Amino acid sequence: MNPLVVITGGTKGIGKALIERFLAASFDVITCARNENDLFELKKEMKGKFLNAEVFFQRADLSIRPELNSFIGFIKSLERPVDVLINNTGVFIPGQVHNEEEGTLEKTIETNLYSAYHLTRGVVDKMMTEKKGHIFTICSTASITAYPNGGSYCISKFALYGMTKVLREEMKPHGVKVTAVLPGATLTDSWKGTDLPTERFIDPNDVAEAIWSAYSLSSRAVLEEILIRPQLGDLD
Repeated sequence: MNPLVVITGGTKGIGKALIERFLAASFDVITCARNENDLFELKKEMKGKFLNAEVFFQRADLSIRPELNSFIGFIKSLERPVDVLINNTGVFIPGQVHNEEEGTLEKTIETNLYSAYHLTRGVVDKMMTEKKGHIFTICSTASITAYPNGGSYCISKFALYGMTKVLREEMKPHGVKVTAVLPGATLTDSWKGTDLPTERFIDPNDVAEAIWSAYSLSSRAVLEEILIRPQLGDLD
């Protein structure tokens, strides 16, 4: 039986690149997204590329607790150990603390932080019992460097980074690895419509490859943080 990876937000950008990378290594994948048609298209595309691995999916908005709980139930219904969890679900709503729309903080925290917190709690107990597993959380350079138009996004990513650091300490005696991934500007749908050249952005495949490399280390080592920036530097 193939090893199993859970990758949230898998139909676009970093999530989709991660799914392709793990399928290429003969992992089966469980993923979710808010748009069911995108999930069907993803499964169809991946099935045509990778014959020896399977994509399981469920439509879910992980910012909504009942849907998050349902997704956890879906994962458990397969009755298979989760070898890797990648918390990738996220939302970016530009704005500033003093002027962003009411409710922006709640929506951003629910999507970027709470989804990772509750999903991790939903699968980590089995990892702890088996004393193996690897949890990656897609944070951001905004987790360590605030910027004026970051508002609630920076708040949520700082908190997500803190959660990942705490989890790393908690999991040390249980054999479960924890890695924070901090990408800078990556060419995903968040930048759709930009007139900036592609060389100003990280390729999502580079993020996926870095995560795969971190996963591939021996059980004696863990890459606690992966900080990736565009070669030409951060965008202003």
